[in-house]
Amino acid sequence: MPHVLQPSERERFKLTLNTDGRSHPVENILSVATLVCGIVAFVATFWTSAHMISSWIGTLGFGVGLYSQYVSATTPQRSLNVIGLVGSFVGAALGIAHGGFLPHP
Repeated sequence: MPHVLQPSERERFKLTLNTDGRSHPVENILSVATLVCGIVAFVATFWTSAHMISSWIGTLGFGVGLYSQYVSATTPQRSLNVIGLVGSFVGAALGIAHGGFLPHP
């Protein structure tokens, strides 16, 4: 059991969403889209005049994120989904509070 105590060769760190060794292109795209929508919706809440962007993108990201969480196959995909869902929800909620889905008259 010497290989357990001192591994002979170290594997390089590899950032991937496919930790199970299989390719999941649709699930990966949905997870990244959820994350991007969440970031955009959350960042747009810092400007109250961008309430339409945060409302629409947040709602879109929340819907895509729920479906993406339903079909996700790996833990990294689920992690991105949760981060994107939270950002989308906060963005949509604050966007609605700042003025909603339509421009001010």
